[in-house]
Amino acid sequence: MTRAAVLGTGSWGTAFGKVLADAGCDVVLWSRREELARAVRDTHENPDYLPGIALPANLTATSDAAAAVDGAEFVVLAVPSQSLRDNLVTVADAIGPGSLLVSLMKGVELGTTKRMSEVICEVADVPLERVAVVTGPNLAKEIASGQPAATVVACTDLRAAERLQAATLTSYFRPYTNTDVVGCELGGAVKNVIALAVGMADGMGFGDNTKASLITRGLAETARLGTALGADPLTFSGLAGLGDLVATCMSPLSRNRTFGEKLGRGQTIEEILAQKQQTAEGVKSCRSILALAQKYDVDMPITEHVVALCHDGMTPVEMVKSIMRRDTKSE
Repeated sequence: MTRAAVLGTGSWGTAFGKVLADAGCDVVLWSRREELARAVRDTHENPDYLPGIALPANLTATSDAAAAVDGAEFVVLAVPSQSLRDNLVTVADAIGPGSLLVSLMKGVELGTTKRMSEVICEVADVPLERVAVVTGPNLAKEIASGQPAATVVACTDLRAAERLQAATLTSYFRPYTNTDVVGCELGGAVKNVIALAVGMADGMGFGDNTKASLITRGLAETARLGTALGADPLTFSGLAGLGDLVATCMSPLSRNRTFGEKLGRGQTIEEILAQKQQTAEGVKSCRSILALAQKYDVDMPITEHVVALCHDGMTPVEMVKSIMRRDTKSE
């Protein structure tokens, strides 16, 4: 039976582990905390992130990362994007030479502006053909509950993508393959930033016109950046682009949208973080995405304003005024 390891026991890592197990894989989740690993083993439930969701018998957990990846055909990375490098360094030597490394992360690394696949290749010293990206409108709680969903499995090696596709196909989870890793990763990273803006608009009491405008112009920003980096523009009209963007911007299950909504209601980042909600990737990644855009001379005004609000003291009211006063131009 195919063996898979999932490094990370957050909601999406656990849900994806359940998908792999339901598709017939033997799955080991790695948790930094032994007490959470023990809870998963003993109760077949993740009480911290997916309480009430029964996990399959062929899914277990450990706090020993090297033991988790031992013999795994698929090594799935489901840690916060800004901690990927540190987490992967500790386990890279234990990963087998034939393993496919799978990224569930949606961010761009601060300081280096590297996409997650680039970080994986660098730290694990593997070619890009051994790295796959899973992305799309994949809200963890809905998938863990068995609600129908589709995703994209992207890898420059189509055969590797097809292997992962077969290993994750279930009655409720439908994966599509794609070889445009750059476009799929950027779609997943930038949508978090746009979702913060949409959440802010909702928190300020604005309606659907405002939110639809932000989503549409946000998609244009994403496509501009992707095209500059060599992505296929068609990727952004698919599940990894528009699909993920809509789900993240509109669902109350979206951490980034919810975080933005609280910002729009006047809470500070410190106040929101004190509530101990899960990571909103866009709050940190917005800076690295803007740095990447500036490196390639790509105009990303929504991203620029989100950075100004999250890190430079701009208020939501000032953000709205500034965006609406931008020079007019052709769409």
